[in-house]
Amino acid sequence: MRRILTLLAALLGLAAAPALAQDGPLRIVIDEGVIEPLPFAVPDFVAENAAAAQYAKDIGRVVAADLAGTGLFREIPKEAFIANVTSFDSPVQYADWKAINAQALITGAVSVDAGGRLTVKFRLLDVFAEAPLGNGLQFAGTTAGWRRVAHKVADQVYARITGEGGYFDSRVVYVAETGPKNDRRKRLGIMDYDGANVQFLTDSTSLVLAPRFSPDGARVLYTSYETGFPRIFLLDVASVGRRALDDQPGTMTFSPRFGPDGNTVLFSLSSGGNTDLYSLNLASGQRTRLTSAPSIETAPSFSPDGKSIVFESDRSGTQQLYIMPVGGGEPRRISFGSGRYSTPVWSPRGDLIAFTKQNAGRFHIGVMRVDGSEERLLTASFLDEGPTWSPNGRVIMFSRETAGASGTSALYSVDISGRNLRKVPVAGAASDPAWSPLLP
Repeated sequence: MRRILTLLAALLGLAAAPALAQDGPLRIVIDEGVIEPLPFAVPDFVAENAAAAQYAKDIGRVVAADLAGTGLFREIPKEAFIANVTSFDSPVQYADWKAINAQALITGAVSVDAGGRLTVKFRLLDVFAEAPLGNGLQFAGTTAGWRRVAHKVADQVYARITGEGGYFDSRVVYVAETGPKNDRRKRLGIMDYDGANVQFLTDSTSLVLAPRFSPDGARVLYTSYETGFPRIFLLDVASVGRRALDDQPGTMTFSPRFGPDGNTVLFSLSSGGNTDLYSLNLASGQRTRLTSAPSIETAPSFSPDGKSIVFESDRSGTQQLYIMPVGGGEPRRISFGSGRYSTPVWSPRGDLIAFTKQNAGRFHIGVMRVDGSEERLLTASFLDEGPTWSPNGRVIMFSRETAGASGTSALYSVDISGRNLRKVPVAGAASDPAWSPLLP
């Protein structure tokens, strides 16, 4: 079975990458960072009993939307189909799919048992090689969780064609906003990565900011102003139970983020007019001071291996990005371009840091190497801020606010090459997104 390789270096806009290695026609063509989307077809999945009829149609549509939304794939419309798939086990008429230039074909079948258990099986077929691309798979779940099953299918297809992990079976926690710009009401919301299945985790009686997922996606850290001052809370997603962290009189705590171990929390603490970085062990409650300077240190983010921290500081006179060992030590500045840098976030792959940049009256979302080299700006607008990484490190989500008294916030995503800028379909205004890991 041949393996299809993605030219990741070209997607990142790096210097010369080798030619695409393959021995068949199914491919994603990348030429100097420009991708020719791969044409694919998803006939309606076969309903193997009457109870599965609507689920079969809906699951196929979600799979197609996931893939097309990446910008790496182009769905062939059903109106162009010559053949239909009426049985999961029938031989595939490859000539009919070649005729419409479908390079990848995804077929599937759905059944629902008397207890409401949903079973989905699928195959990914290389049309021009006339062969399966990997083995067929089967997923099971409840009918209420049919969208998750569809995302799992799409993740498998994405991984087999690109050679990297998917990101569709994930969630995003964010700040849902209502009311006019000068009197915004904010509460925490959680949704599927594509804006579906929205639920609210808090009410709008208190200002909330900067939610962040734990490594297992089961808990969320966030900052609340319910006492009148910023204070960090830890919330259990399933029970929506919560508790304040490091509640020390006379201090303000904010900008929390989990460490890779799920037991360590980084945050900023302000006391006596000074703001420094601290770490907190959730099990023991032990707090450790990591910086000691008259400047403002905030927005810390762990490296994936847990050995280093990137953060923002104005110790040089303006907001810039610094890296230091996790136990503290002398920080090393990594941002040297014009303008101000903030909200750094380490990529799950460990190779890049995303950030917000303000320069010449515009805001940008950008990425740079961990040594500060190869800075690239991916977006530009009146106000773009707060990047968060997809689980596979391929896509960045962020919030964008429009200008004027009636301006509102919305969530957007962009590929790390700067391609495929898309608005995330969320009802109402939204900001401060944080992407979960892939769901278990």
